[in-house]
Amino acid sequence: QVQLVESGGGLVQAGGSLRLSCTVSGLTFSNYAMGWFRQAPGKEREFVAGISWNAGSTIDAAFVKGRFTISRDNAKKTVYLQMNSLKPEDTALYYCALRWGVGDYVVKLRKNDYRYWGQGTQVTVSS
Repeated sequence: QVQLVESGGGLVQAGGSLRLSCTVSGLTFSNYAMGWFRQAPGKEREFVAGISWNAGSTIDAAFVKGRFTISRDNAKKTVYLQMNSLKPEDTALYYCALRWGVGDYVVKLRKNDYRYWGQGTQVTVSS
């Protein structure tokens, strides 16, 4: 059974930082690209950042603008999202997701290219 478990969310003031973690079990983590998505109330789930199977390439959404960094530790089966300079508009439920399908070792931006999802961790940024 594949499981993704996120942690690290919370309440932070604007300009602050948080580090999200997502630990995966039930398959060979190092074979797959991973992504972070977020969903604010009343909005579509959107891509935040992704990382290839060996961390050789990463992709960030345009709104990240160098504030967030995605990384992974294959030995720990964990992907991270370091978020700095947080803004109130970053408030959302953040999900990690595992790529599935053809070329699942590379990052894709569409949520339909990810099969397994965590339960989400809430990030709230106050002004």
